[in-house]
Amino acid sequence: MLFKLALKKEWGEQLNLESALQQYFGYPQFRYNQQEIVQTILEGQDILAILPTGGGKSICYQLPAVMMDGLTLVISPLISLMKDQIDTLTLHNISAATLHSGLSTAEYMDVIMRLRQGQLKLLYIAPERLMAESTVSVLNNLTISQIAIDEAHCVSQWGHDFRPSFVEIRQFIRQLPKRPVITAFTATATNRVQQDIVLQLGLQHPKVVVNTFDRPNIKLTVLQPKDKMRTLIQHLSKDESIIVYAQTRKNVEKISDALVRLGYEATKYHAGLSSQERHDAQEAFIYDKKNIMVATNAFGMGIDKTDVRKVIHYNLPTDLEGYYQEAGRAGRDGLAAEAILLFAKQDIITAKFMIENSQDLNRTARLETMIQYANQTTCLRQFILRYFGEDSTPCQNCSSCLSEFEVQDVTKEGQMILSTVARLKYAFGMTMVANIVKGSRDKKVLENQFDQLTTYGLMQQYSLNQIKDIISLLVANQYLSLTEYKGLQLTTFARQLLLGEQRLTMKVQKVTPAKPVTSANQRTTAASGEMDIHLYNRLREVRLALAQEAQLPAYIIFSNRTLEDMVKKLPTDYESFLDVEGVGAVKADNYSEPFTKAIRDYLAQSVQQT
Repeated sequence: MLFKLALKKEWGEQLNLESALQQYFGYPQFRYNQQEIVQTILEGQDILAILPTGGGKSICYQLPAVMMDGLTLVISPLISLMKDQIDTLTLHNISAATLHSGLSTAEYMDVIMRLRQGQLKLLYIAPERLMAESTVSVLNNLTISQIAIDEAHCVSQWGHDFRPSFVEIRQFIRQLPKRPVITAFTATATNRVQQDIVLQLGLQHPKVVVNTFDRPNIKLTVLQPKDKMRTLIQHLSKDESIIVYAQTRKNVEKISDALVRLGYEATKYHAGLSSQERHDAQEAFIYDKKNIMVATNAFGMGIDKTDVRKVIHYNLPTDLEGYYQEAGRAGRDGLAAEAILLFAKQDIITAKFMIENSQDLNRTARLETMIQYANQTTCLRQFILRYFGEDSTPCQNCSSCLSEFEVQDVTKEGQMILSTVARLKYAFGMTMVANIVKGSRDKKVLENQFDQLTTYGLMQQYSLNQIKDIISLLVANQYLSLTEYKGLQLTTFARQLLLGEQRLTMKVQKVTPAKPVTSANQRTTAASGEMDIHLYNRLREVRLALAQEAQLPAYIIFSNRTLEDMVKKLPTDYESFLDVEGVGAVKADNYSEPFTKAIRDYLAQSVQQT
């Protein structure tokens, strides 16, 4: 099946792909492999595209949707993702709608009517609704030119976020009267997951396009603070968008409550809240009413907020794929951002306990990879890229490359702890073992006569927290394992450390003076070179006013990157406004006047002051 590679403007002039990209989305050129992906889809070939978060996945199926006859069906896991994309498409004058359980009867019938009348180019739908009889009866009578599966890793049991509802997609495709081109997109997928996506979706001779997983604008940082809450607060700001991920609902509640008490505009999101509470929290963050979101990993998939400057993980995630996808929600506008992991060795014990009852056969291996990342003494970016099968050189933009820690040899201490565990008749927990080597006079230590052990008190000069960190490190390096009751026991590898055949090292954070907190504006300016921050702020005010009037998130009007380009190019009329990155014909029609007026007024004021 061969589709036209050109579309005609109203006045009859043919558009090539770049011209169509400029007219509909305001971008002068494609990024990464976008053009190759679009071309492949328009030629009717199935495709699996792996693009990093912020890599422009949606353009890859939205542009072909506009250029092809018929409907593009977008299968997406979250209503929030659908809403964001539909709002953006509507601003570009591209007809799109969604079918989901939150629609009223009137809204549902309106979408069905528009579908039957051929008024829609894109329909977004959740996989759970695909096989519903009402859905099948409507879609089987339409000309579907493309089925795009977003977050396609959810179809694979080898991935980090498997969702059973995605398995029905293949069945839905099979029952269609005519098979459209099938396109699958995701941000993170190992080679094994990529192969499983192709199999589970039934892709036919697909082209597989894998862009670099690198996000060079994001500084990767691993910290091992003595006081997590204090360190967290040191990295917060009251004027930049920040996501704080915590492992449990209890931690989310504790952190968000603490931040609110300290005067931060923070909200929270986890599965224990009602759907209305989650909706309100998400809206508050997206619409900039609250600048800090504290959440479990239930939050974030499909959130297109482009101006998140930091993603901070308060606890160790259980796999690197999920961590990197969450970290990639920072800096989607391409400007400088940071992903910070606040890592405590004891997080390892909690994480191992959390995955014990998981049905995922690969859970342990994935957690071990995450632990290795947290303990890395070499380039963090290299470690991540190597995991996804990509070679790179040291990035000079991570905490390892910037030497923000020291490496300490704790082999001797590790041997003391292993020797203690070996002398215990039963598998006691971390606290008991730590108390023994510390030389504690704890009642349980004395009752069990553990003060008679030869290793008793050998580490009395260490704090209990330091000892527990080393125990966690032994677990991380598989010298110790946990029983189902969190008891410690030696592994077959323990002998190597006890005999001195292996060394045990740990990262110790360097003590450096606290850096003054800089604002989002200062960070943006520093990252982008010299920029007129006063004009930039004025344009932000214009954008915010327009967004509030339209009841849309500010980033959907224009991204920060587009505002920066306005500051750089200083457009003062409609024609020059079209030259700004991210400004297409429709957005120029809607927004050129308020922005160019602000620039003209600012320039006139500057002349008067000189």
